[in-house]
Amino acid sequence: MLTWSRFGELSRSLAQQVADDGFRPDAILGIARGGLLVAGALAYDLDVKPVFLINVEFYTGVDERLQAPVILPPQLQVRDLTNLKILIADDVADTGATLEVVRDLCAGAVAEVRTAVLYEKPISTVTCDYVGMRTDRWIVFPWSAEEPVAIRD
Repeated sequence: MLTWSRFGELSRSLAQQVADDGFRPDAILGIARGGLLVAGALAYDLDVKPVFLINVEFYTGVDERLQAPVILPPQLQVRDLTNLKILIADDVADTGATLEVVRDLCAGAVAEVRTAVLYEKPISTVTCDYVGMRTDRWIVFPWSAEEPVAIRD
């Protein structure tokens, strides 16, 4: 299980990799929901103010997924990214399908696109530019470790 403390270390390590590589993104694009916190941490660590979000559903449960990722509303306005250098942030590149969809969506509009993930799995079809750790195990993230809080009527 990833702890909040370890999340801080891994996200800082990702930011350091980006900086050491000399890549200066104009904006960060977080893939919701898992990539929301990663995007925020990278935005602060790299001092990048523009943060965009795209909502993609793929996982429906523990190791259960749809046949293909589905982009959910609200839709990202790709024209807002035109000619920008974009850093796509997510929590994990498992199969790579989600990152592929988002990267391909951006490819024609942006000046440059790179990817950063906390974890990359060997089966991923996307080789990420910046990776916190590589693993073939199921990862329990601190933001999804517990059941949602039930709202009472």
